[in-house]
Amino acid sequence: MQNNQQKTGSDAVVEIAGAGIAGLTAAIILAGAGRRVVVHEVQKGVGYRFGGDFQGLENWTTREDVLQSLESLGLATDFTALPCRNGTAFDPDGSRYEINSREPLFYLVERGPDPGTLDDALLRQAQSLGVEVRFNSRLRRMEGEGILAAGPKAADAIAVGYHFETDMEEGYWVICDDELAPRGYAYLLVMNGRGTVKSCMFSGFKRERHYVQRTVETFQRLAGLEMRNPRMHGGCGNFRIPRSACAGPHPMVGEQAGFQDTLWGFGMRLAISSGVLAARSLLNGENYDRLWQRELKPQIETSVVNRAFYTLSGSLGYSWFLKHFLNGSDVRETLRRQYQPSRGKWLLYPWARRRYRSQRSDVSCDHVDCNCIWCRGDCCILD
Repeated sequence: MQNNQQKTGSDAVVEIAGAGIAGLTAAIILAGAGRRVVVHEVQKGVGYRFGGDFQGLENWTTREDVLQSLESLGLATDFTALPCRNGTAFDPDGSRYEINSREPLFYLVERGPDPGTLDDALLRQAQSLGVEVRFNSRLRRMEGEGILAAGPKAADAIAVGYHFETDMEEGYWVICDDELAPRGYAYLLVMNGRGTVKSCMFSGFKRERHYVQRTVETFQRLAGLEMRNPRMHGGCGNFRIPRSACAGPHPMVGEQAGFQDTLWGFGMRLAISSGVLAARSLLNGENYDRLWQRELKPQIETSVVNRAFYTLSGSLGYSWFLKHFLNGSDVRETLRRQYQPSRGKWLLYPWARRRYRSQRSDVSCDHVDCNCIWCRGDCCILD
């Protein structure tokens, strides 16, 4: 009888709500361990809301290179990834600061459904392992084992700007200026003849068009921005530390749980890690909340402290920050130290938490036997 029960459990389908990188990662780990997995995605393809967006896969929170980390987890790395070492930052006065790193500071990757994107690589790997991905499918109820990976539920930050074609050289440029990106930063990313220019703002959402226009004009003046066939695009991020990352018995991963880098929004590694941990919790019967609180929470709390200090500095402090942070240093090593948990940052966390409040209330479902699925509605960019 015991063997039959174990066989039935291992044969049961695991359902995953959402085909983002966190959901697909969980699906890959589960399928690789022999579990049957069905992923439900309400959109018509993976990475639909990103539409060719360029993003940075950060490489500074661990000494091990992020691509090696993905390979060690058994995850696909056959996506286009531009190693970014040297770049340029500007302060509100237009002063120029060189960003230097011996190893890649981050990898520039594309998000969306097209070949070469991170999303497509994970989709193909999942399908090769037998994962069934159902597009245009909204999961209404989750009665058995499952994982919730439905994306952000509030806009704590928005990144708005353009995708475009260009003859510019590959690279990255950053501007720290509240007149372009309140409490955030503006960025320009170029790879393979295409680019993304955006204002990543943590406040002032209703003036987004004003900030985007100023961002474009400033990059044209400081970095020689050239755009052909620009297409407007925007996205949002949800940053919080939940009391529990479970809705009833089901783990929440990625931005549905609020897992993000609160400082600058480099959250893809956290999304992938949460997918791995959620899969482990199902495979090994481990408590998911204990797993993510041990593996992810210290880094997320540290990022909240970093955000509090960044917000406190404001435009007047960005020049000092860039001068002392970038002057002659290996920025990857400097950032790695800043992102490491420490007793000092642990003591500062209560103060930082009071300074930073997520726009999303902690409404985790507490029903022991709940099988509901949260509304998937993607956040909208505010007019």
